[in-house]
Amino acid sequence: MTNLILLGFLPSGSEWIIILLVILLLFGGKKIPELMRGLGKGVKSFKEGVNEAKDEINKAKDEIDKPEEEKK
Repeated sequence: MTNLILLGFLPSGSEWIIILLVILLLFGGKKIPELMRGLGKGVKSFKEGVNEAKDEINKAKDEIDKPEEEKK
């Protein structure tokens, strides 16, 4: 139910065009590539952090499971 409510607030096609024009006016054509580069670096850093967290969780899980296997 809440997903359907949230979908009502998403911009449609023409609203995206208006949003992009406002961004272009606010930041100018020269700043947008810099903003996108920064956004890309942020996403990459976030993905690396998620992968590191997964590795740590798997390492801890392996350490917990290891003594059980040695007992058998």
